[in-house]
Amino acid sequence: MAIDPQPEAAAVAAPTAGGERGPWSLAARRFVRNRVAVAFLVLFFLIVLFVLAAPLWADHVAHTGPNKTHTLQQLTVGGEKRDVVNVEGQPIGPQLFAADGMFFLGADSRLGRDEMVRLMYGGRTSLLIGITTALITTALAVILGLLAGYYRGWIDTVIARTLDILWSLPVLLVGIALGVTLAVGGLKIGPLELSGGSLWIPIIVICVFTVPYIARPIRGEVLSLSNKEFVEAAVAQGAGPLRVMFGEILPNLASTIIVFFTLTIANNMLFEAGLSFLGAGVQPPNSSWGTMITVGVDLLNTQPLLAIIPGTMIMLTVLSLNIVGDGLRDALDPRSKIDLEAHTGTVATKASGAAAI
Repeated sequence: MAIDPQPEAAAVAAPTAGGERGPWSLAARRFVRNRVAVAFLVLFFLIVLFVLAAPLWADHVAHTGPNKTHTLQQLTVGGEKRDVVNVEGQPIGPQLFAADGMFFLGADSRLGRDEMVRLMYGGRTSLLIGITTALITTALAVILGLLAGYYRGWIDTVIARTLDILWSLPVLLVGIALGVTLAVGGLKIGPLELSGGSLWIPIIVICVFTVPYIARPIRGEVLSLSNKEFVEAAVAQGAGPLRVMFGEILPNLASTIIVFFTLTIANNMLFEAGLSFLGAGVQPPNSSWGTMITVGVDLLNTQPLLAIIPGTMIMLTVLSLNIVGDGLRDALDPRSKIDLEAHTGTVATKASGAAAI
């Protein structure tokens, strides 16, 4: 007996047609279904909220600033007075139940600065440098990649060879040398003048050496896209180079740029931590998680938490950004397959089986 497959086929077509969505909506649904990526995205936002709350904690809980010293101060703990820094120069440890709310994670050094306050303000510096360098690096890489991939010829040769030279350098060693030089003498180019302690010094150093890691793959994609039919059609209609690059090619690079931007934040935060740990990044009195690890290493035998806590914050932030970046890559990949409607697949299977009867 033959069964008419039309009713069930119509049932399949109805949810498919009614549920038709754009590529960004489908990518969002793919990402939301990746529970691990979503969980680490929430973790990253919690870290951001934690560091943004630094002024609230400093003013209303700890009642101190990130650079205020308490070498000769005493703290009330359990009704007893304790020195913030004892006569041997050892800072006080974590005081979770101190009467005045100070030194929740202890003091950071012989200067007796509040570790919790510096952790929160240091996180603001690390995230600021990571996000700022990622924005600048991504913008420069996109521009260079578009110019090299679209114009080709001598423009491509100059840009590509410059990127190859930067790519071939030992990044950390050259970054340390450049960072130390600029930290000592500052930077002055015409009207632009930066002091050695400016946060723009590590930002510039990081941007210089990070651009090739994004520009090279973007250049490759532009080379491929510039041969596509929609680009040839735009040129045939009289569109100029800028219109083609930024109106036709750039929108097709959006998914790649988003993923690279996310991963670059994590990479640049690690780069900054390495430079700061070696004295070539953030300079005192500013603090970052990298400089806090440097201070903690000196007291590793007596106060290991001074190095472990900022190191853990770096690890969690970088790990969350890397996992979110992987999740975005999978969600934005047009070749990825996902069952957006589980019941649709079941109905489709039934319909094909019924059609075969």
